[in-house]
Amino acid sequence: MTGADDNRRPLASRQTGWAASFTRKLAATDITPNQISIASMVLAALAGAAFWLAGSSDGAGSRAALLIAAAAFCQLRLLCNLFDGMVAIEAGKSAPDGGFWNEFPDRVSDLLIFAGLGYGLGEPALGWAAAALAIFTAYVRELGRACGLPADFSGPMAKPQRMALVTAAALISILEPLWNGRNEILLAALWIVAIGSGVTVLRRSWRIVRALRA
Repeated sequence: MTGADDNRRPLASRQTGWAASFTRKLAATDITPNQISIASMVLAALAGAAFWLAGSSDGAGSRAALLIAAAAFCQLRLLCNLFDGMVAIEAGKSAPDGGFWNEFPDRVSDLLIFAGLGYGLGEPALGWAAAALAIFTAYVRELGRACGLPADFSGPMAKPQRMALVTAAALISILEPLWNGRNEILLAALWIVAIGSGVTVLRRSWRIVRALRA
């Protein structure tokens, strides 16, 4: 993370007592913000692998365990995204290369999660499309900043919404055997991520053009 906070996503969780307490504990260790950012990629890889394996799992119990793991790893990825910034800025442990580690792991994480989900569903093209569009949302945000505008974190399918959707879909999908379903919920979620990310790209792009013309 960088020392500047002009490119930080506004998060209510950043103001909570538990987040501040855990940040102090992390800051008291030798763990750096960049290491936390790198850990988010590892967690995203585990989430993507769990989604992939769940898609080919025949046992209801093993599939449920893999989907729970995937959901947990997605949320742990978000926690890393929260705490790398808090340790860097609130705890004053930012590094000169923090700007790179603030952005690069998030792009890799999106790719790993959505590509893994796509392969697990037997829809690799859709998974890669969702990953590309998710990454494109961040590109447009940074393009706006390069044009001198404030960072635009608007949705409808920004990173928190993407992770909330796939987490919820993974957990609900555990119940699909009750109605003889198989991956329909996860497939619908992946389509929503892809379409919603596309809408987000268009919305952010239009906001940039409108602001520049103003």
